[in-house]
Amino acid sequence: MYAIVEIAGQQFKVAKDQKVFVHRLASEEGDKVSFDNVLLLDNDGEVTIGAPAIDGAAVEAKVIKHLKGDKVIVFKKKRRKGFRKKNGHRQSLTEIVIENIVGSGAKKAAPKKKAAPKKEEAAVEAKPAAPKKKAASKKGDDLKKVEGIGPKAAEALVNAGVDTFAKLAKKSADEVKEILTEASSTLAHLDPGTWAQQADLAANDKWDELKELQDQLNGGK
Repeated sequence: MYAIVEIAGQQFKVAKDQKVFVHRLASEEGDKVSFDNVLLLDNDGEVTIGAPAIDGAAVEAKVIKHLKGDKVIVFKKKRRKGFRKKNGHRQSLTEIVIENIVGSGAKKAAPKKKAAPKKEEAAVEAKPAAPKKKAASKKGDDLKKVEGIGPKAAEALVNAGVDTFAKLAKKSADEVKEILTEASSTLAHLDPGTWAQQADLAANDKWDELKELQDQLNGGK
C-alpha cells in the first residue's frame, strides 16, 4: 500500500516504514505528525484518487531528526557588467518515518473559529478603503542597455532630451555624435553607428534580437 501525500508544500510517494526528507517541520524530534492532504491511495491495486484530497485519509509519521541538506552553490553573473556573486545554501530539512497510512476514518482538526472583531476594529472595517494611488510612471528608458552607451554618454543624451529608446532610434549617428561632442570632449571618441538600430529593437521589445546583435558587436561597433 502506498499513498501520494502533500507534506510541507511538496508531494511524496510514501509507504509504511519509509524514511522521507521533507522541508523543516515545526514539530520536535520524536513527535507524532499526521498529514491529511492525501491525493492518491493504492491498496493492493485498488486505486483511489482524491478531488483533490481523499476525505478521511491520512498519513501518520514520526519525526526522527532535524538536519540540513547538502550545500548548493548559487553563482550569479552579469555579462559585460563585471558583476559576479557566489553564495552557498543549505536547505533546512526534517527526516520522518512513515508509521501508518489510514485509508478512511482519520479525524481532521476542526477549523479554528475566528474571534469576533472588537468595536474599534469593526468601526475601521466599516469604512471603505481609500482608493490606491497609481504609482507614478517612470520616465525615460535605461539607455545603458544599448551597447556602447555608458553612464556619462547616457547622461549627455538625457540632458539633450533623448531619454527613451524610441527617441534615440530616430537620431542619426551624426546627430548623436554632435550631442556627445558638445557634452564633453571625453565622449567624442564614441562611435554611435549602431545605437539607433539597437534602440529600435529595444523600443519594440525585441530583446532576443538585440542580444544577438550585441553578441556580434565590440563595444557598440
